Amino acid sequence: MRNFTGCLVLCLLAFCSCHSGGDTAGRQRQDNDTTRLKLEILNQKIEADITNPDLYNKRAKFYLLDHQFDKALSDVRKAISIDGSKSSSYVTLSDIYLLMGKPQDSKDALDKAISKNPGDVDALLKLAKLYLIIKDYKNCYLTVKQLLAIDNGNAPAYFTRAIALLEQGDTIHAVDDLKQAVDKNQEYYDAYVQLGELYAVKKDPMAELYLKDALNIRPKSREALYMLGLHYQETGKYDKAIATYQILAKTDTAFREASYNQGYIYLVYLKDFQKAALFFTESIKKDPNYFEAYFNRGYAYELAGDRKKAYEDYQKSLKIKVNYDKAIEGLNRLDVRK
Repeated sequence: MRNFTGCLVLCLLAFCSCHSGGDTAGRQRQDNDTTRLKLEILNQKIEADITNPDLYNKRAKFYLLDHQFDKALSDVRKAISIDGSKSSSYVTLSDIYLLMGKPQDSKDALDKAISKNPGDVDALLKLAKLYLIIKDYKNCYLTVKQLLAIDNGNAPAYFTRAIALLEQGDTIHAVDDLKQAVDKNQEYYDAYVQLGELYAVKKDPMAELYLKDALNIRPKSREALYMLGLHYQETGKYDKAIATYQILAKTDTAFREASYNQGYIYLVYLKDFQKAALFFTESIKKDPNYFEAYFNRGYAYELAGDRKKAYEDYQKSLKIKVNYDKAIEGLNRLDVRK
C-alpha cells in the first residue's frame, strides 16, 4: 500500500523547485514571460558592459533554464575567459554539465570552483550531492564535514548527509541529521517529509507531527497528504485516513490512490462493501487500466452477494493484467459456488 519511498531525489541545482496545485499552465506562461523580460534586460546590460563576467554568468543560467546548453556554455566560458578567478562561474559550468548528463565534467568544474574559493558553500554542497548521486559516500561525508566547518547552520548539508546515511542503512544517525536540518531551517519541507516517513514505518505518532509540519509548508502536497493518510490507515485511525484522502482527492483530482485507499478501508476494515465499490469505481474513472481497482471492486461485489458484477470485474482485471492470480482465484471461487 505504501507508494512513496521517501524524498531521495535531491534538487541539485539552485534553480530547481517543486510546486503543487494552482493553474500550472497559467503559472508557466507567466514565468516564461517574466524570464523573457529579465533576459531582455540582461542582454541590454551586457551590450552596455561587455567585459562584465557576472553578467555573462547570469545569462548562462537563464539559457540553462531553457535547456539551451550551447548558449549557456558559450556564456559561462566567456565569463571564465574574462575572469577565471570567480568560483561562481565554475559552479554554473558544473550545473550545465550535470544537466547535459556529464557527471565527471560537472565534478571537475566543482573541483575547480573550490580550488578558486575553498569557502564556496554552494560549490561544496553541490559536490556533496554529486558524490551522493554516484554513491561515493566516503567523499560525500568528507565534503559535508568540510562544508559544515564553514557553515554549521547549513540545513541542506545535514539533509544530504542524512540521505547518504539512509542509503547505507544507518537510520539512527540519519534521523539525527534530519532533525538538525529542520532545526536549522523550520521551512525545510523535504526533511519533514522524510522524517514523517521514517516514523510512519515504525507506526510512531511522531509521523503525524512531522507530516503536518510538511503540510503547513505545502498544504496541497500529494506526497505529504498521501503519507499522512496512509499513516492513519495503518495505525487504525480510519476516520482520519478517509478525511485526509478526501482532501487529497480534491487537491489532486487525477490521483487514483486517493479513492482506491478509501475503497480499501471500507472493504477490508469497515466491511461496507457498497461504499467500497463506489470508491473503486472512482479510481477506475481516473485510470481505466487500474486492474487492482477492478479486482477489489469485484471482490466488494462478491462479498455483497452480487456475483454477476464480481465475475465481470474479475474478467476486466484479467484483460488488463493477464494471469493476474487474485482475479483467477476470484473467478474460481465464483465457479465453485455456481
